[in-house]
Amino acid sequence: MNEDPRAIKTQGVSDGELERRWRLVRERMEEEKIDVLIMQESNEHLGGYVKWFTDNSARNAYPMTVVFPLKDEMTTVMSGGRPPSDKGPPPWQLRGVKNRFTAPYFPSIRYSNTYDAELVVGVIKSMKRVGFVGKGKIPAAFYEYILQHMPGATFLDATDLVDEIKAIKSEEEIELIKKTCALQDELIEYAKTIIRPGRRVFEVVADVVHRATLLGSEEQLVLAGSAPLGQPPVYQRRQYQNRVIKENEPFTLLVEVNGPGGMYAEIGRIFFTGPIPQEYIEAYELCKEAQKVSLALLKPGTDPKDIWDANNEFLLKHGLMAETRLYAHGQGYDLVERPAIRDDEPMKIKANMNLAVHPTIASERLWVSVCDNYLVTEEGVSPCLHKTEQTIFEVSG
Repeated sequence: MNEDPRAIKTQGVSDGELERRWRLVRERMEEEKIDVLIMQESNEHLGGYVKWFTDNSARNAYPMTVVFPLKDEMTTVMSGGRPPSDKGPPPWQLRGVKNRFTAPYFPSIRYSNTYDAELVVGVIKSMKRVGFVGKGKIPAAFYEYILQHMPGATFLDATDLVDEIKAIKSEEEIELIKKTCALQDELIEYAKTIIRPGRRVFEVVADVVHRATLLGSEEQLVLAGSAPLGQPPVYQRRQYQNRVIKENEPFTLLVEVNGPGGMYAEIGRIFFTGPIPQEYIEAYELCKEAQKVSLALLKPGTDPKDIWDANNEFLLKHGLMAETRLYAHGQGYDLVERPAIRDDEPMKIKANMNLAVHPTIASERLWVSVCDNYLVTEEGVSPCLHKTEQTIFEVSG
Protein backbone atom coordinates (compact mmCIF):
# COMPACT_ATOMS: atom_id res chain seq x y z
CA MET A 1 0.00 0.00 0.00
CA ASN A 2 2.55 2.59 -1.10
CA GLU A 3 1.39 6.18 -0.92
CA ASP A 4 1.10 8.32 -4.02
CA PRO A 5 4.02 10.80 -4.19
CA ARG A 6 1.45 13.60 -4.55
CA ALA A 7 0.24 12.98 -1.00
CA ILE A 8 1.04 16.02 1.12
CA LYS A 9 -0.08 15.86 4.75
CA THR A 10 1.28 16.56 8.18
CA GLN A 11 1.97 12.95 9.14
CA GLY A 12 0.17 9.65 8.80
CA VAL A 13 0.60 6.22 10.29
CA SER A 14 2.44 3.47 8.48
CA ASP A 15 0.83 0.70 6.46
CA GLY A 16 2.01 -1.68 9.16
CA GLU A 17 0.18 0.26 11.88
CA LEU A 18 -3.09 0.23 9.94
CA GLU A 19 -2.71 -3.47 9.24
CA ARG A 20 -2.08 -4.12 12.95
CA ARG A 21 -5.36 -2.43 13.85
CA TRP A 22 -7.35 -4.25 11.16
CA ARG A 23 -5.87 -7.61 12.14
CA LEU A 24 -6.67 -7.22 15.85
CA VAL A 25 -10.24 -6.14 15.14
CA ARG A 26 -10.85 -8.96 12.68
CA GLU A 27 -9.59 -11.49 15.21
CA ARG A 28 -12.24 -10.26 17.65
CA MET A 29 -14.89 -10.19 14.92
CA GLU A 30 -14.12 -13.85 14.19
CA GLU A 31 -14.59 -14.68 17.88
CA GLU A 32 -17.92 -12.83 18.04
CA LYS A 33 -19.03 -14.08 14.60
CA ILE A 34 -19.55 -10.53 13.31
CA ASP A 35 -19.64 -10.11 9.53
CA VAL A 36 -19.21 -6.36 9.30
CA LEU A 37 -18.73 -3.20 11.40
CA ILE A 38 -20.34 0.15 10.64
CA MET A 39 -19.20 3.48 12.10
CA GLN A 40 -19.88 7.11 11.33
CA GLU A 41 -18.22 10.33 12.53
CA SER A 42 -18.81 14.00 11.78
CA ASN A 43 -15.94 15.80 13.53
CA GLU A 44 -12.30 15.40 14.46
CA HIS A 45 -12.43 16.22 18.19
CA LEU A 46 -14.52 13.14 19.04
CA GLY A 47 -14.28 11.31 15.73
CA GLY A 48 -11.62 8.77 16.46
CA TYR A 49 -13.12 5.57 15.07
CA VAL A 50 -13.06 6.69 11.44
CA LYS A 51 -9.53 8.06 11.86
CA TRP A 52 -8.31 4.90 13.59
CA PHE A 53 -9.53 2.62 10.78
CA THR A 54 -8.63 4.81 7.78
CA ASP A 55 -6.02 7.43 8.83
CA ASN A 56 -8.54 10.05 7.63
CA SER A 57 -10.75 12.35 9.67
CA ALA A 58 -14.35 13.42 9.37
CA ARG A 59 -14.59 17.17 9.85
CA ASN A 60 -16.89 20.16 10.11
CA ALA A 61 -20.12 18.20 10.79
CA TYR A 62 -19.92 16.40 7.42
CA PRO A 63 -20.60 12.72 8.22
CA MET A 64 -18.17 10.06 7.02
CA THR A 65 -19.12 6.40 7.20
CA VAL A 66 -16.76 3.43 7.27
CA VAL A 67 -17.90 -0.12 6.54
CA PHE A 68 -15.35 -2.66 7.78
CA PRO A 69 -16.08 -6.24 6.62
CA LEU A 70 -14.57 -9.33 8.16
CA LYS A 71 -13.36 -10.69 4.82
CA ASP A 72 -13.00 -7.80 2.43
CA GLU A 73 -11.59 -4.30 2.14
CA MET A 74 -13.45 -1.30 3.51
CA THR A 75 -16.10 0.95 2.01
CA THR A 76 -16.26 4.67 2.80
CA VAL A 77 -19.14 7.08 2.23
CA MET A 78 -18.58 10.84 2.22
CA SER A 79 -20.59 13.91 1.33
CA GLY A 80 -19.95 14.88 -2.29
CA GLY A 81 -21.42 14.50 -5.75
CA ARG A 82 -23.18 11.57 -7.34
CA PRO A 83 -20.97 9.04 -9.17
CA PRO A 84 -19.66 8.84 -11.80
CA SER A 85 -18.96 12.58 -11.68
CA ASP A 86 -17.56 12.25 -8.15
CA LYS A 87 -15.68 9.11 -7.18
CA GLY A 88 -14.48 10.37 -3.82
CA PRO A 89 -10.90 10.84 -2.67
CA PRO A 90 -8.18 9.20 -4.76
CA PRO A 91 -7.17 5.66 -3.73
CA TRP A 92 -3.84 6.78 -2.26
CA GLN A 93 -5.72 8.79 0.38
CA LEU A 94 -7.74 5.81 1.59
CA ARG A 95 -5.61 2.74 2.15
CA GLY A 96 -7.46 -0.57 2.50
CA VAL A 97 -10.63 0.87 0.93
CA LYS A 98 -12.32 -0.76 -2.07
CA ASN A 99 -15.42 1.46 -2.50
CA ARG A 100 -15.12 5.25 -2.13
CA PHE A 101 -18.73 6.33 -2.38
CA THR A 102 -20.03 9.89 -2.26
CA ALA A 103 -23.53 11.40 -2.24
CA PRO A 104 -24.91 14.92 -1.76
CA TYR A 105 -26.22 14.45 1.79
CA PHE A 106 -26.16 16.93 4.68
CA PRO A 107 -27.58 16.73 8.22
CA SER A 108 -29.24 20.09 7.59
CA ILE A 109 -31.14 18.83 4.52
CA ARG A 110 -33.75 16.42 5.86
CA TYR A 111 -34.62 14.56 2.66
CA SER A 112 -30.94 13.67 2.08
CA ASN A 113 -30.47 12.08 5.50
CA THR A 114 -30.57 8.48 4.22
CA TYR A 115 -28.50 8.81 1.05
CA ASP A 116 -25.44 7.45 2.87
CA ALA A 117 -27.41 4.62 4.49
CA GLU A 118 -28.75 3.55 1.08
CA LEU A 119 -25.20 3.13 -0.19
CA VAL A 120 -24.20 1.18 2.92
CA VAL A 121 -27.14 -1.23 2.61
CA GLY A 122 -26.16 -1.88 -0.99
CA VAL A 123 -22.78 -3.15 0.25
CA ILE A 124 -23.84 -5.17 3.30
CA LYS A 125 -27.31 -6.46 2.34
CA SER A 126 -26.16 -10.10 2.31
CA MET A 127 -24.49 -9.95 5.73
CA LYS A 128 -26.20 -11.49 8.75
CA ARG A 129 -24.43 -10.15 11.86
CA VAL A 130 -23.79 -6.41 11.80
CA GLY A 131 -21.94 -4.51 14.52
CA PHE A 132 -22.31 -0.77 15.08
CA VAL A 133 -19.27 1.06 16.48
CA GLY A 134 -19.87 4.30 18.37
CA LYS A 135 -23.63 3.93 18.31
CA GLY A 136 -24.05 7.19 20.21
CA LYS A 137 -22.55 9.06 17.24
CA ILE A 138 -24.77 7.51 14.57
CA PRO A 139 -27.77 9.60 13.44
CA ALA A 140 -31.24 8.17 13.97
CA ALA A 141 -32.16 8.47 10.26
CA PHE A 142 -29.07 6.47 9.21
CA TYR A 143 -29.58 3.81 11.89
CA GLU A 144 -33.30 3.36 11.30
CA TYR A 145 -32.87 3.02 7.54
CA ILE A 146 -30.35 0.20 7.91
CA LEU A 147 -32.51 -1.67 10.41
CA GLN A 148 -35.62 -1.30 8.25
CA HIS A 149 -33.90 -2.44 5.05
CA MET A 150 -32.07 -5.45 6.49
CA PRO A 151 -34.90 -7.35 8.23
CA GLY A 152 -33.02 -10.64 8.27
CA ALA A 153 -29.89 -9.36 9.95
CA THR A 154 -28.89 -9.38 13.61
CA PHE A 155 -27.51 -6.09 14.94
CA LEU A 156 -25.01 -5.73 17.77
CA ASP A 157 -23.25 -2.90 19.58
CA ALA A 158 -19.58 -3.64 18.85
CA THR A 159 -18.18 -0.46 20.40
CA ASP A 160 -16.51 -2.19 23.34
CA LEU A 161 -14.81 -4.62 20.97
CA VAL A 162 -13.01 -1.74 19.26
CA ASP A 163 -12.51 0.38 22.39
CA GLU A 164 -10.58 -2.37 24.15
CA ILE A 165 -8.05 -2.45 21.29
CA LYS A 166 -7.98 1.26 20.50
CA ALA A 167 -7.34 2.33 24.11
CA ILE A 168 -3.97 0.53 24.20
CA LYS A 169 -1.45 2.45 22.14
CA SER A 170 1.19 0.93 19.89
CA GLU A 171 4.78 2.17 19.83
CA GLU A 172 4.03 4.18 16.70
CA GLU A 173 0.99 5.79 18.30
CA ILE A 174 2.95 6.61 21.46
CA GLU A 175 5.56 8.44 19.39
CA LEU A 176 2.81 10.54 17.79
CA ILE A 177 1.39 11.35 21.24
CA LYS A 178 4.82 12.48 22.43
CA LYS A 179 5.09 14.76 19.40
CA THR A 180 1.73 16.27 20.28
CA CYS A 181 2.88 16.90 23.85
CA ALA A 182 6.08 18.56 22.59
CA LEU A 183 4.03 20.77 20.26
CA GLN A 184 1.80 21.79 23.17
CA ASP A 185 4.81 22.56 25.36
CA GLU A 186 5.98 24.93 22.65
CA LEU A 187 2.57 26.61 22.62
CA ILE A 188 2.73 27.29 26.36
CA GLU A 189 6.15 28.88 25.91
CA TYR A 190 4.69 31.00 23.14
CA ALA A 191 1.69 31.95 25.29
CA LYS A 192 4.03 33.51 27.87
CA THR A 193 5.02 36.10 25.25
CA ILE A 194 1.51 37.12 24.14
CA ILE A 195 -0.58 37.23 27.35
CA ARG A 196 -0.54 40.84 28.49
CA PRO A 197 -2.87 43.59 29.70
CA GLY A 198 -4.80 45.36 26.96
CA ARG A 199 -5.40 42.29 24.83
CA ARG A 200 -8.71 40.49 24.62
CA VAL A 201 -8.89 36.84 25.57
CA PHE A 202 -9.87 35.76 22.05
CA GLU A 203 -6.79 37.49 20.61
CA VAL A 204 -4.54 35.27 22.71
CA VAL A 205 -6.53 32.20 21.68
CA ALA A 206 -6.33 33.15 18.00
CA ASP A 207 -2.55 33.56 18.22
CA VAL A 208 -2.15 30.17 19.90
CA VAL A 209 -4.37 28.49 17.28
CA HIS A 210 -2.33 30.09 14.50
CA ARG A 211 0.97 28.98 16.01
CA ALA A 212 -0.38 25.44 16.54
CA THR A 213 -1.33 25.24 12.87
CA LEU A 214 2.12 26.37 11.80
CA LEU A 215 3.65 23.68 14.02
CA GLY A 216 1.63 20.95 12.25
CA SER A 217 -1.50 20.55 14.37
CA GLU A 218 -4.43 19.19 12.36
CA GLU A 219 -7.30 20.40 14.58
CA GLN A 220 -7.26 23.14 17.19
CA LEU A 221 -9.31 23.56 20.35
CA VAL A 222 -8.03 26.22 22.75
CA LEU A 223 -9.97 27.45 25.78
CA ALA A 224 -9.06 30.43 27.93
CA GLY A 225 -10.46 32.80 30.50
CA SER A 226 -9.57 35.81 32.60
CA ALA A 227 -11.23 37.57 35.53
CA PRO A 228 -10.56 40.28 38.11
CA LEU A 229 -8.61 39.12 41.14
CA GLY A 230 -11.11 37.61 43.55
CA GLN A 231 -13.24 36.00 40.84
CA PRO A 232 -12.64 32.54 39.30
CA PRO A 233 -11.07 32.76 35.79
CA VAL A 234 -12.80 29.70 34.33
CA TYR A 235 -12.32 28.63 30.71
CA GLN A 236 -14.77 30.36 28.39
CA ARG A 237 -16.20 29.58 24.96
CA ARG A 238 -15.51 31.94 22.08
CA GLN A 239 -18.58 34.16 22.52
CA TYR A 240 -17.45 34.95 26.08
CA GLN A 241 -13.78 35.60 25.26
CA ASN A 242 -14.16 39.32 24.50
CA ARG A 243 -12.95 40.48 27.91
CA VAL A 244 -9.89 42.77 28.00
CA ILE A 245 -7.04 41.41 30.13
CA LYS A 246 -5.97 43.81 32.89
CA GLU A 247 -3.02 44.21 35.27
CA ASN A 248 -2.73 41.86 38.26
CA GLU A 249 -5.21 39.27 36.97
CA PRO A 250 -5.22 35.51 36.48
CA PHE A 251 -5.41 34.05 32.98
CA THR A 252 -6.22 30.39 32.37
CA LEU A 253 -5.23 28.53 29.20
CA LEU A 254 -6.16 25.01 28.10
CA VAL A 255 -4.49 23.76 24.92
CA GLU A 256 -6.32 20.76 23.47
CA VAL A 257 -4.95 20.76 19.93
CA ASN A 258 -3.92 17.52 18.28
CA GLY A 259 -0.55 17.06 16.66
CA PRO A 260 0.85 15.91 13.34
CA GLY A 261 -0.85 12.56 12.72
CA GLY A 262 -3.98 13.50 14.65
CA MET A 263 -3.26 12.24 18.17
CA TYR A 264 -4.60 14.31 21.07
CA ALA A 265 -3.10 15.37 24.37
CA GLU A 266 -3.88 18.44 26.46
CA ILE A 267 -2.08 20.86 28.73
CA GLY A 268 -3.48 23.54 31.03
CA ARG A 269 -1.58 26.26 32.87
CA ILE A 270 -2.30 29.45 34.86
CA PHE A 271 -0.73 32.85 34.13
CA PHE A 272 -0.71 36.10 36.12
CA THR A 273 -0.30 39.62 34.78
CA GLY A 274 1.44 40.72 37.94
CA PRO A 275 2.67 39.26 41.24
CA ILE A 276 1.11 35.88 42.04
CA PRO A 277 -1.08 36.05 45.18
CA GLN A 278 -0.33 33.60 47.97
CA GLU A 279 -3.84 32.11 47.82
CA TYR A 280 -3.22 31.10 44.20
CA ILE A 281 0.17 29.61 45.02
CA GLU A 282 -1.36 27.52 47.82
CA ALA A 283 -4.33 26.40 45.69
CA TYR A 284 -2.03 25.43 42.84
CA GLU A 285 0.19 23.35 45.10
CA LEU A 286 -2.91 21.60 46.45
CA CYS A 287 -4.04 20.91 42.88
CA LYS A 288 -0.68 19.32 42.08
CA GLU A 289 -1.06 17.11 45.15
CA ALA A 290 -4.50 16.05 43.93
CA GLN A 291 -3.01 15.07 40.59
CA LYS A 292 -0.39 12.94 42.36
CA VAL A 293 -3.14 11.04 44.20
CA SER A 294 -4.57 9.87 40.87
CA LEU A 295 -1.16 9.21 39.30
CA ALA A 296 -0.18 6.91 42.16
CA LEU A 297 -3.09 4.62 41.28
CA LEU A 298 -2.68 4.69 37.49
CA LYS A 299 -1.26 1.21 37.06
CA PRO A 300 -2.38 -1.93 35.21
CA GLY A 301 -5.35 -3.64 36.81
CA THR A 302 -6.70 -0.62 38.69
CA ASP A 303 -10.43 0.01 38.57
CA PRO A 304 -11.14 3.65 37.55
CA LYS A 305 -13.70 3.85 40.39
CA ASP A 306 -10.88 3.42 42.91
CA ILE A 307 -9.02 6.39 41.40
CA TRP A 308 -12.22 8.45 41.33
CA ASP A 309 -12.93 7.66 44.98
CA ALA A 310 -9.36 8.48 46.04
CA ASN A 311 -9.52 11.86 44.31
CA ASN A 312 -12.81 12.75 45.99
CA GLU A 313 -11.54 11.59 49.36
CA PHE A 314 -8.57 13.96 48.95
CA LEU A 315 -10.83 16.87 47.99
CA LEU A 316 -13.24 16.32 50.88
CA LYS A 317 -10.35 15.97 53.31
CA HIS A 318 -9.25 19.50 52.36
CA GLY A 319 -12.74 20.96 52.71
CA LEU A 320 -13.47 21.05 48.98
CA MET A 321 -16.44 19.82 46.98
CA ALA A 322 -16.30 16.30 45.59
CA GLU A 323 -15.64 15.95 41.86
CA THR A 324 -18.65 15.34 39.61
CA ARG A 325 -17.19 15.93 36.13
CA LEU A 326 -14.71 13.91 34.07
CA TYR A 327 -11.35 15.03 35.49
CA ALA A 328 -9.16 12.33 33.90
CA HIS A 329 -9.57 10.21 30.79
CA GLY A 330 -7.91 8.41 27.92
CA GLN A 331 -6.84 10.21 24.75
CA GLY A 332 -5.79 9.22 21.26
CA TYR A 333 -7.61 10.12 18.06
CA ASP A 334 -10.43 11.27 20.34
CA LEU A 335 -9.92 14.25 22.61
CA VAL A 336 -11.87 12.24 25.20
CA GLU A 337 -11.83 8.47 24.98
CA ARG A 338 -11.88 5.51 27.30
CA PRO A 339 -11.03 4.73 29.95
CA ALA A 340 -12.89 7.50 31.76
CA ILE A 341 -11.73 7.96 35.34
CA ARG A 342 -15.20 7.79 36.83
CA ASP A 343 -17.18 5.53 39.10
CA ASP A 344 -19.17 4.10 36.16
CA GLU A 345 -16.25 3.04 33.87
CA PRO A 346 -15.92 -0.77 33.57
CA MET A 347 -12.64 -0.73 31.60
CA LYS A 348 -9.66 -1.32 33.87
CA ILE A 349 -6.34 0.49 33.50
CA LYS A 350 -3.81 -1.25 31.23
CA ALA A 351 -0.25 -0.59 30.12
CA ASN A 352 0.24 1.74 27.14
CA MET A 353 -2.86 3.81 27.79
CA ASN A 354 -2.46 7.57 27.34
CA LEU A 355 -4.35 9.59 29.93
CA ALA A 356 -4.90 13.27 30.60
CA VAL A 357 -5.22 14.07 34.31
CA HIS A 358 -6.64 17.50 35.15
CA PRO A 359 -7.94 17.95 38.71
CA THR A 360 -9.32 21.36 39.69
CA ILE A 361 -9.36 23.41 42.88
CA ALA A 362 -12.17 25.95 42.82
CA SER A 363 -13.87 28.42 45.12
CA GLU A 364 -15.84 31.64 44.83
CA ARG A 365 -12.52 33.53 44.71
CA LEU A 366 -10.30 31.44 42.46
CA TRP A 367 -10.05 28.59 39.98
CA VAL A 368 -6.91 26.57 39.25
CA SER A 369 -6.28 23.38 37.34
CA VAL A 370 -3.24 21.27 36.50
CA CYS A 371 -3.54 19.38 33.22
CA ASP A 372 -0.95 17.02 31.71
CA ASN A 373 -0.64 13.67 29.94
CA TYR A 374 0.85 10.45 31.28
CA LEU A 375 1.50 7.03 29.78
CA VAL A 376 0.65 3.95 31.82
CA THR A 377 3.53 1.46 32.05
CA GLU A 378 3.71 -2.02 33.54
CA GLU A 379 4.99 -0.46 36.80
CA GLY A 380 2.75 2.62 36.97
CA VAL A 381 2.85 5.92 35.11
CA SER A 382 5.68 7.32 33.07
CA PRO A 383 7.19 10.71 33.85
CA CYS A 384 4.92 13.47 32.59
CA LEU A 385 4.79 13.48 28.79
CA HIS A 386 4.68 17.28 28.88
CA LYS A 387 7.95 18.98 29.83
CA THR A 388 6.43 22.34 30.83
CA GLU A 389 7.02 23.20 34.48
CA GLN A 390 4.01 22.80 36.73
CA THR A 391 3.82 26.34 38.05
CA ILE A 392 1.87 29.57 37.70
CA PHE A 393 3.65 31.79 35.20
CA GLU A 394 4.06 35.46 35.91
CA VAL A 395 3.86 37.41 32.64
CA SER A 396 4.93 41.03 32.28
CA GLY A 397 2.70 43.84 31.07
